[in-house]
Amino acid sequence: MAQKGVRLDQESISCSICLDLLKDPVTIPCGHSYCMNCIKIHWDGENQKKNHNCPQCRQNFIPRPVLVKSTMLADLVEELKKTGLQAAPADHCYAGPEDVACDVCTGRKLKAVKSCLVCLASYCEKHLQPHYEATPLKKHKLVEPSKKLQENICSRHDEVMKMFCRTDQQCICYLCSVDEHKGHDTVSAAAERTERQRELQLSRQNIQQRIQDREKDVKLLQQEVEVINGSADKAVEHSEKIFTELICLMEKRSSDVKQQIRSQQETEVSGVKELQEKLEQEITELKRKDAELKQLSHTEDHNQFLHNYPSLSPLSQSTDSSSINIRPLRYFEDVTAAVSELRDKLQDILRETWTNISLTVTQVDVLLSQPEPKTRADFSKYSQEITLDPNTANTWLLLSEGNRKATVTSQPQSLYSSHPDKFTSCLQVLSRESLTGRCYWEVEWRGRGGVFVAVAYKNISRAGSLDECRFGRNDKSWALDCYENSFTFYYNNIKTPVSGPQSSRVGVYLDHRAGILSFYSVSETMTVLHRVQTTFTQPLHAGLWLYCIGATAELCELK
Repeated sequence: MAQKGVRLDQESISCSICLDLLKDPVTIPCGHSYCMNCIKIHWDGENQKKNHNCPQCRQNFIPRPVLVKSTMLADLVEELKKTGLQAAPADHCYAGPEDVACDVCTGRKLKAVKSCLVCLASYCEKHLQPHYEATPLKKHKLVEPSKKLQENICSRHDEVMKMFCRTDQQCICYLCSVDEHKGHDTVSAAAERTERQRELQLSRQNIQQRIQDREKDVKLLQQEVEVINGSADKAVEHSEKIFTELICLMEKRSSDVKQQIRSQQETEVSGVKELQEKLEQEITELKRKDAELKQLSHTEDHNQFLHNYPSLSPLSQSTDSSSINIRPLRYFEDVTAAVSELRDKLQDILRETWTNISLTVTQVDVLLSQPEPKTRADFSKYSQEITLDPNTANTWLLLSEGNRKATVTSQPQSLYSSHPDKFTSCLQVLSRESLTGRCYWEVEWRGRGGVFVAVAYKNISRAGSLDECRFGRNDKSWALDCYENSFTFYYNNIKTPVSGPQSSRVGVYLDHRAGILSFYSVSETMTVLHRVQTTFTQPLHAGLWLYCIGATAELCELK
């Protein structure tokens, strides 16, 4: 057989009931073969129906056929077992519940490898061969295996739907196009597919471009994470080093103070003991002299008394007791007071600087800055309660309304008479709070002249030349001059005229990290007056500079 090129696989000589090689093969009248025992069991179960059919073609036989072993088929099975049999398909080649099964296979079906849109059937690799070999079948459209082939059949006309109705946006058959879809905009399904394919390709290009953009963003964010981690590690390292240096400095100062106290203690105690020894020696001498005088005073012989009296030694000079200055409990208490004063000052410095350090840390913002607000409601989301710092207020300014309002007075205010942070040359005041991150506040003014609405670094000069301390006249402050019916912006003594609607209320928006500072005229609408784009190197403070006696400016409460 092998010489004749006959090639059989296991399925060809297998029983379709037990799916194993035929055992005692029998052939029933329809021509299909089974294991004798398998077909007997099958028919025995159908005795009640009194009809016996073929499990494959379902042909009925009445009466029940007599089964006779097919000697030739049995010999063929045995011969093929000896000469070698083509391996049976592996289990993964058979169709499972989720797979598309071959429509031609009988018994246990193999997985389909292709579906034909013309035949509307799916084929395994073996049963697909005619589509590759027969000329008429080569023109058929083969696609990946699909369970939805029947969806290509028109339910009304039982025809393949090869057209598309653009009017109703659905696939139709050629009979539909001359029936209920007559007069509609119809094209072939292939033409519509081409158009949709073009749109799909554009969508894919857009998606792929977005994927590339997002991948770049992800890569940038990964790099940003590395930068953040590196920056944080360095900040922790440097902070620990600085605080360690501060601790070492404090420990050294503590050791120095302790050493000085002990040295002074030793000096003072040594002097006291020296004086104490001198006094004790004087006491001993005085007691001896007193004993001599006592003995002489008891001499009964007058001549003997007068003879011995001149021989008595004179008293030594007495120690001046007024040189001994006793200060009970007040020797080193002044040192304790001085150290306590140092502690209080350090606590004040740490408390003040800690606010700036904490704000600087918490305001680290890696992601892209949010767009600048447009409406007053949007700005109000960033409103921050700001109060004026009396320690910075010029003595001619009176603060009120919970330190939110400043008024120029005709008399200096004794409450603010002395502090190193005070503005001495200008009628200016800074906020107590430092400003970082995104902040918004509003200033309203009344009275003659106007007001400078400003932001400034805390290290702006408080005295000296006017340009050093006046808002907008140096590189440490930015100021909008709101004078009667005009606006002017100042920075580093550069004057920039500003146009915009007049209003007695000005809004200030600060995005510290993005370096944005904007001034707005506030009325029923928000109108930008001037916008600054720069880089802020320190936390900022809100500032006010008023002109004339009676003028007021207030940091408004935003509800």
